[in-house]
Amino acid sequence: MADIIMAGFGGQGVLTAGKILIDIAAREGKNVSWTSSYGAEMRGGTASCSVVISDEEIGSPYPTKLDILLAFNEPSYDKFIGDMRDGGTVIVNTSLISRDSWPENVNVYGVDATDRANAVGNGRAANIVMLGAMAQATGILDVDTFSAGLNAYFDHKGRNTPKNEECYRIGANELKKL
Repeated sequence: MADIIMAGFGGQGVLTAGKILIDIAAREGKNVSWTSSYGAEMRGGTASCSVVISDEEIGSPYPTKLDILLAFNEPSYDKFIGDMRDGGTVIVNTSLISRDSWPENVNVYGVDATDRANAVGNGRAANIVMLGAMAQATGILDVDTFSAGLNAYFDHKGRNTPKNEECYRIGANELKKL
């Protein structure tokens, strides 16, 4: 089982990233739950989603301790880092989060998600870069299986582009242990 929080500013695709993750996990036969939270102002306000993925029945969609945190910005990192389980995995968007030190009780990885998505001309896909980084760092789902699921998700929406795959691979390949 994995208890996950994805958090950032509204408009960064945080909620969509959670929906993509549960869609792919459900296709792989996992039990999933997704709940969201966002400020009234939405774009530019805070947004987060809680995702639970399990082989077993899910007791609660609201985790008290996190296995995985995807922090898209500094305020989100600050808000949720204290909720991590020892040994958990934190993925930070190093385009927007900079620290001199990181907690020692968790595994912290970084990827320049915003900068890299902008560099390939797909600025709205920083969330996909973050998903690639998470897949690589956690092994929650096989990286190639995740890639196929990502393409299926966007094919179903009628909005697939090769740049989505490129952003996903950037996240998986450019992830750095911090």
